[in-house]
This record gives sequence, structure tokens and C-alpha cells, in this order.
Amino acid sequence: MAYHRKIEKTEYDQKLLDVARVVRVMAGGRRFRFRVVVVIGNKKGKVGVGVSKGQDVSIAVEKAVANAQKNLIKIPLINGTIPHTTEAKFCSSSVLLKPGMKGRGVVAGGAIRVICNLAGIENLSGKILGKTKNKLNNARATIEALKKLKPIKKPRHEVGILTSKSIGKKLDKDKK
Repeated sequence: MAYHRKIEKTEYDQKLLDVARVVRVMAGGRRFRFRVVVVIGNKKGKVGVGVSKGQDVSIAVEKAVANAQKNLIKIPLINGTIPHTTEAKFCSSSVLLKPGMKGRGVVAGGAIRVICNLAGIENLSGKILGKTKNKLNNARATIEALKKLKPIKKPRHEVGILTSKSIGKKLDKDKK
């Protein structure tokens, strides 16, 4: 059976997160397949994770991209960061995401960094709290944490959340 590829231009960037060779043992020997985890995003607040298997890596990547497009989520961004701290758990992976100050960048590793870059988050501090190194579960935990985000109507300084700049201004006022 031939697999015909449809080449179409999408607005989403994609990044290969993980490739794993899986083996199925049959009576006649071993059968190898590839499991692929792909993250797609438009760098404007939409991101998705897709997983698929195939006889070849390229076929599995195409299927995973189609799967990721079905699982897209919208993230509320405020000045290039997330509105509030969030935490999520998926299987044995748990992830903590905190908003970052402007100019700090994405301070996170592994799946969190890839997902945040493709989502368009410019400033964020993230930590993988679980003891697993499974990239798929870490990616899904990150997506669950991003799903929990709720948009806020007012900027941080109007709500009363202190930033480093507002603390400095407050200290200057207290000295006078």
C-alpha cells in the first residue's frame, strides 16, 4: 500500500520532540515501527502535541502532525508571558509554570521549552517536578498546565501583583 503525501503549506511551525523505535515480537521475528512525538504551534498562542506510529519515520511524522492539529489549544498571552502560575500532573510527570519578567526569556528545559517557544511565550520560568524523563508525558503535562490558564482582564500592576519595577517605584515613594 502506497502512502500518498499531501504537501500543503500550513501556518504552524513544527518540531520533532521524540523518536522511539518500538518492537513487536511475532512468531516469524521482530517487527520494527517508529513512534514519533511532534509539537506544532503558530507562535501566536496556539500549540498542540501529536503522537503517531508508522513503518517509517517520515510517515509517522505526517500522522503525528495531523494528530497535533486536532489537539490544538489556545493560550491567553499577556505581554509575551502567561497570566498566572499554574501546575499540572500527567501520569508521573508534573510541571510548574510561572510567568516571567520581560527580557528574561524561557527558562525551562526539555518539552516545556519546545512547547513554549512554538506557542509564542517569550518570558516564562518552568520546572519539571516529576522524576520521569519521558518526553511525551512531560509534553502532555505542559499542555494540561497551559489548558488551566485563564485570561485576566487587567494588567498585573492594576490587579496588585507586584513586579520588580513596581517594587522599585514603591520603595522610592517610601523613602521620600
